[in-house]
Amino acid sequence: MRFTSEQRLDDGVLEREFTLGEIPGILWTPASASASAPAPLILLGHPPLGLRKMYPRLVGRALHSAVDGFATATIELPGSGDRPRWPALDQARADLRRAMEAGEPVSDEIVDALVLPLVDKAVPEWQAALDALLSLPEIGGPVGYSGGVISVGIRLAVVEPRVSAAVLFAGSFVPRAMFEEAQQVTLPLHVLLQWDDEGNDRQAALDLFDSFGSKEKSLHAHLGGHTGLPQFAGDAAAQFFTRHLK
Repeated sequence: MRFTSEQRLDDGVLEREFTLGEIPGILWTPASASASAPAPLILLGHPPLGLRKMYPRLVGRALHSAVDGFATATIELPGSGDRPRWPALDQARADLRRAMEAGEPVSDEIVDALVLPLVDKAVPEWQAALDALLSLPEIGGPVGYSGGVISVGIRLAVVEPRVSAAVLFAGSFVPRAMFEEAQQVTLPLHVLLQWDDEGNDRQAALDLFDSFGSKEKSLHAHLGGHTGLPQFAGDAAAQFFTRHLK
């Protein structure tokens, strides 16, 4: 991990951009974090729209988490932002746009091509980032995962024992194979669902929640479209992490 820039934000939160090989990322640490008092860590997932575009939302989540004493970090997804283009993924995105613009059902083949290769590549990258982040003296466990592509969160929850709790945002297209993986998830889950999300299948989101194998799981559904998550929903998610990571 190589840090490339740093700046102080509100309340003394330290923001540091880094690279991990070819992977860009950002780490935010609260002013209270130190080698003698390492901060628990939340990994911030995001849609494949690029870190530059997602930055305003990500830094808002990071500052909110810092108030509760959490460090947060995010990395750029494969094929997104400033990373090299991924032709197969670009083609899958184009096929998805065409189907939605034509008002046609999105086929399982399109969803699989769009999501499964991304999961296969992104999850090991998240694990490599976690290795590097936890080697820093001011960062400690336990670790949570929040948001982003829900299939990435599912796979990470299954294969990464260092992740102790997860907040998942229902709504991204989910391959059928991920429903089977969801049965293997056992960590505490807090799932957020926008009831009127025009671009996603509400029933599929409910079926996925039912598939999770966790003994402790909660579904918080809110009226509104894809970007209409109310502030109190974010507060409830923060309380979930405080309960399970501190």
